[in-house]
Amino acid sequence: MSDEFDTVVEAPFDDALSQRYLVYALSTITARSLPDLRDGLKPVHRRLLWAMRLLRLDPAAGYKKCARVVGDVIGKYHPHGDQSVYDAMVRLAQDFSLRYPLVDGQGNFGNVDGDNAAAMRYTEARLTAAAGELMAGLDEGTVAFRPTYNGEEEEPEVFPGLFPNLLANGASGIAVGMATSIPPHNVAELIDAATHLIDDPKADDAALMAFVKGPDFPTGGKLVDPPEIIANAYATGRGAFRVRATWSIEKGAQGSWTAVVSEIPYQVQKGKLIEQIAALISEKKLPILADVRDESDTQIRIVLEPRARTVEPDVLMDSLFRLTDLEVRIPLNLNVLDASRTPRVMSLREVLGEWVTFQIEVLVNRAQHRIGKIDDRLELVEGYIVAFLNLDRVIEIIRTEDEPKPVMIAEFALTDRQAEAILNMRLRSLRKLEEMQLRKERDDLIAEREDLQKLVDSPARQRTRLKKDLAALRERYGPETELGRRRTVIEEAAPAREIPLEAMIEREPITVILSKRGWIRAMKGHVELTNPEALKFKEGDSLAFLFHAQTTDKLLLAASDGRFYTLAADKLPGGRGFGEPVKLMVDIEGEGNIVALFPASRAERLLLASSDGRGFVTPAAAAVAETRKGKQVVNLRTGAKLKVVRPVGAGHDYVAAIGENRKMVAYPLAELPEMGRGQGVQLQRYRDGGLSDAVTFLFAEGLSWPMGGEGGRTRTESDLNPWRTARGAAGRMPPIGFPRDNRFG
Repeated sequence: MSDEFDTVVEAPFDDALSQRYLVYALSTITARSLPDLRDGLKPVHRRLLWAMRLLRLDPAAGYKKCARVVGDVIGKYHPHGDQSVYDAMVRLAQDFSLRYPLVDGQGNFGNVDGDNAAAMRYTEARLTAAAGELMAGLDEGTVAFRPTYNGEEEEPEVFPGLFPNLLANGASGIAVGMATSIPPHNVAELIDAATHLIDDPKADDAALMAFVKGPDFPTGGKLVDPPEIIANAYATGRGAFRVRATWSIEKGAQGSWTAVVSEIPYQVQKGKLIEQIAALISEKKLPILADVRDESDTQIRIVLEPRARTVEPDVLMDSLFRLTDLEVRIPLNLNVLDASRTPRVMSLREVLGEWVTFQIEVLVNRAQHRIGKIDDRLELVEGYIVAFLNLDRVIEIIRTEDEPKPVMIAEFALTDRQAEAILNMRLRSLRKLEEMQLRKERDDLIAEREDLQKLVDSPARQRTRLKKDLAALRERYGPETELGRRRTVIEEAAPAREIPLEAMIEREPITVILSKRGWIRAMKGHVELTNPEALKFKEGDSLAFLFHAQTTDKLLLAASDGRFYTLAADKLPGGRGFGEPVKLMVDIEGEGNIVALFPASRAERLLLASSDGRGFVTPAAAAVAETRKGKQVVNLRTGAKLKVVRPVGAGHDYVAAIGENRKMVAYPLAELPEMGRGQGVQLQRYRDGGLSDAVTFLFAEGLSWPMGGEGGRTRTESDLNPWRTARGAAGRMPPIGFPRDNRFG
């Protein structure tokens, strides 16, 4: 008894693994994932169509259950999972997936919403005319056949038909270390390009682009890339195309309007697209869009309703193109198996050139196969004619000889096949008319053979014949036919603009109110509150800030720890009730530490100062924060707080500061640095206490402050020379009548 371990071969693990993985990778590339350049099919699709052909599911025949087809495919040709084979069959039948479906399905084969097809026991199918044209010539010796996986049947290595399926229907697949992605194209354009290539084999990709404008998707849409990008993609075999939905405006009453989407990009599921748009509305990421409705039946109709009739349609659609799948990028990766089953990335010219070469091979193979059939038939016809010329003698031999065949072969110089055919003739064939028909058939066959031999011997005749066949195919798929008309419009458009959020918000006046405890609200309109004390607040709370703004404003909120936060004015709660805590909108710490709140557009620059008398000027834009956590603008020393946040007025050239010790200084604003973040410089020197307030002003106009009381009067000190000094000085007592709270107002 031999030891079963005698056959075990020791080998390094990495070598064994790499060898086996290489076998798997090659199998995936050549027998699963990449299409063949010649017929544009992967093995599973080829076997599906072949099995349907053997079941005689022609376009004129009746339908058969898909389960029957799938059963034949996995039982005879493709020993894989039935569901994966059925999924491949379903895609071949979907008119929104294939530009020219190869399977005519009856029943639920899924829809553009993304719903799945019914189970294979419920659906039926047959071949389409395009599939028939793709398989035309299989019985005429045009391509080689190979045994199936179990050796019981035969299957074609490739389909010979003239239908340019690779580019017409496209393909996609992921192999090991490589992938393919080919969008569908228009057959008439492909035929025109192939015809030009037959006439001028040296034509380049640019010349072919005069015929092939770009992809032609079954779902239509608009191809918006510039011509040079499209041309470069086809010249290199790699690239991507921007495809947008087709939309139009429908006018309503009183100037209202809606945008109606009638075509969506290729391979976008309508159901998920509607969900995307609805999410933008619910999450308030697109304030100018009010509603989306799906009113589709057999035709797509997605209705987009703007927030107001003043919304610009282009602004709305550009926003949707950026944020949703109303615009997608369709990749192009012309990675296919060539005639030698080698994967290569090809240009448009290479693909069409090799396809034309293959079609000429098919043409020659068909002619040679027909010549062989003619030779066989001529042999028999010549024998029949000999029999008719010597009919009495042939009958005599048959009646008198025990073995008539050898006698006939010897006497009339016949071949074995001719003698056998004469012996098998029926008596009714012995009419005089039959002899005349045989002579005519012989002459016709000889003439046909001569034409075919000329075709085999002459490349020029082959090209002419191929052009004639292509022209006949183009008539069936021409631009004037329903199936052949171009569906995707090529219309160059700039990339979708990134619309600022402010542009999407309807501009409306509001009055912003913030309480000392941090409750914020916005009343509609610019409300003039002569008595702010009449505003309602929670018990123990009171007014801190009140000002007019617009819903398009960004509000800057400064905290005493030197951090700045940004609020969107359109997101503020309404003016009814007490509003909401501002802490729900930004991550501000503590209570009662809000130093300032104002629109960011109120001034280009801000004067910032801390309680220890240090300060600087900063651009207002530098204080705008992008997140809830805010932005640290003022770096404070231990124990100090942000005390002053004031807009720098247009033309202001001086700054005034007053301390808790009631001493004031004034000096040129230019002495303060302008910075995005920092501690700043010393504004005023103190022995005790710190800074009370600081302000910028125009020195020539002097300094004004409110007098207090109900009259609302102000006082102006026009001569500030006594207080003018160098930055960082101690200063002197303020002018007579300056407010006792040491605030500039």
